[in-house]
Amino acid sequence: MRGIWLLAVLVTLAACGTGPATTASPTLYQADLTVLSNPQHGPQLCAFVAQSLPPQCGGPDIIGWDWNAVKHSTRNGVRWGEYHVVGTWDGKSLTLTEPPRPARPGDAPDDRSRFTTPCPKPVRGWRPVDPAKATERSMEAALVRARKLPGYAGSWLDQSYLDEIDGYDPQDRRYVERYANDPRRLVLNLMFTGDPAAREPLIREVWGGALCLSRAERAEAELRALQDRAMKEIKGAQSASVDERAGHVEIGVWAATPELQREIDEKYGKGLVVLAGVLTPVGS
Repeated sequence: MRGIWLLAVLVTLAACGTGPATTASPTLYQADLTVLSNPQHGPQLCAFVAQSLPPQCGGPDIIGWDWNAVKHSTRNGVRWGEYHVVGTWDGKSLTLTEPPRPARPGDAPDDRSRFTTPCPKPVRGWRPVDPAKATERSMEAALVRARKLPGYAGSWLDQSYLDEIDGYDPQDRRYVERYANDPRRLVLNLMFTGDPAAREPLIREVWGGALCLSRAERAEAELRALQDRAMKEIKGAQSASVDERAGHVEIGVWAATPELQREIDEKYGKGLVVLAGVLTPVGS
């Protein structure tokens, strides 16, 4: 009887180990892009398009595309259109997993919230210390001088005062021309490595408007050099920019997969080079 019981246990354990293996579903990526084909290549995704007629562009192939199933423009053997596409990415091409749809309209972002001032707000608020030097020419002179100082890391204008103007519309040129870039009301932000306060006397020689000096980990020149290096070394890089405030370089690629970002972190140091994908994971 004992032998029979042991046999039953072994059969049960074997059955538990023969169940179907579970596999993770592939990540789906999406984008709103131009798809274009011409006599030289089939349907491809385009991140940048030359606005000729017909347009010109190139990129990774899109698998499963059928021009007969979508509205598109045609001229001189070129077919193109703007679409919302969803599919799987293998590192070289996008394979559609659902029918393409018309591209979704995108709103122009209002980036003013990114350009705030890290310095504590003065008791009496941000205001010029020398109104005679709070002019556009003085601001330009301050920026020129700052860029020549050791450790210069970046600059931006804080125009939070625009939020206080009733009905201000950043998309309306009339409002922008009338209210924006007022040197008497904006805050000039400058970043330096080391002790930023040590640069204030030189800046104040030419600038009398509101001023915030803050510390950065890396100088702009260092980040620019890293940008040039990364753009040359990262395969498939589409674009490159420096984010002085964040202290890193951003490289545009077709898909910023976690695996690729880990490789970049190992090569350049964690957080120094950040990937931005043209294709983004569905649901992100």
